[in-house]
Amino acid sequence: RWLTCKSLPPGTLERIADTIADRLRVPWFSGAVKINVSLVPPLVLLPVFLHVAALHFLLGLIILTSLPVVVLWYYYLTHRRKERTLFFLSLGLFSLGYMYYVFLREVVPRGHVEHSQVVTLTCGLILMLAALSRAKKDPGYLPIPAGNEKPSHQGLHNKSIRGSSSGLHGISGAASSRAVNGEAKGYCRMSAEQPAGVKKDWCTKCQLVRPARAGHCRLCGRCVRRLDHHCVWINSCVGEQNHQAFILALSFFMLTSVYGITLTLHTICRGRSLFVALFYCPGAYSDYSSALSFTCVWYCAIVTAGMGYILLIQLLNISYNVTEREARLALRDNTGRRLLGGLVIDTGQYNRGLLCNWGHFLSLGASPPQRSAEDIV
Repeated sequence: RWLTCKSLPPGTLERIADTIADRLRVPWFSGAVKINVSLVPPLVLLPVFLHVAALHFLLGLIILTSLPVVVLWYYYLTHRRKERTLFFLSLGLFSLGYMYYVFLREVVPRGHVEHSQVVTLTCGLILMLAALSRAKKDPGYLPIPAGNEKPSHQGLHNKSIRGSSSGLHGISGAASSRAVNGEAKGYCRMSAEQPAGVKKDWCTKCQLVRPARAGHCRLCGRCVRRLDHHCVWINSCVGEQNHQAFILALSFFMLTSVYGITLTLHTICRGRSLFVALFYCPGAYSDYSSALSFTCVWYCAIVTAGMGYILLIQLLNISYNVTEREARLALRDNTGRRLLGGLVIDTGQYNRGLLCNWGHFLSLGASPPQRSAEDIV
């Protein structure tokens, strides 16, 4: 019907795509294993595009310009539909592996890279993957009530909201947070995490009381302590428990990528500085090996520039003790100050100075001090 330009019932193409995705399986000893369709495009298209781009300078210019556009388009498509996808994670991991493979096969055999430099690059890659593995773990999810049912404390919580003038709102909120979440430690960080006047709030989706700075991720469907943002590159949230590992993974990636770009350019464009060789390397397309290496360098440079921008924003936010989620809410409510040309939004709510802000960030994930019943009362 589609080929003959006839009308299709709503949702027909989506059902066909879902059926194909369900039938796409690989035989295995314990039974056919289903393949996530979002894993296939990076594994197939990235090597094809890079090899085609290495054929001619104009082809390289067109492909390397269109790739970021396609990735951004797919990001906004999935973000608008509130869908989780492994496309970005698989693209990042496969890009790392393929760039390392091209480096070992096309650059190292030229004899201008020393073994110690290869070992250094390999160690940086391993450290980055280790930090990424840590960042993929629990970002600080709040416990969901047993059975995912509405807890009995919801009625008490609603009553406390209606009758907050009776003076019991703070006590019932604190009791609900401990009873609903099943924790005895509490969530309060008195100095930097939860200043005076900041109250806990109720999440209607997770049916629990959230501590200050926690937020609900609409992609994961969970509430996260000190939610910063949902990162598509790790297919997980960045929160209190994995924010440090996320920054560490970005830092190792930047150092390793810049080091690998430097080694490659010094090999195929000898006698030129790094910046000049990136834009002017006359012998880059003299043979296919050099052309492929130069194309991969530019691909790495584009990815590194994007990740460098993310890292810069993260470091600025840490310096002002603000999360991405809080910055978006401040922009929406017009309650924050734009600083440094709009790169950072200072809400002023948790900012305690540069040193205190970084000290607070480096202590994330540590067990909060227990509060006595007298302090709660």
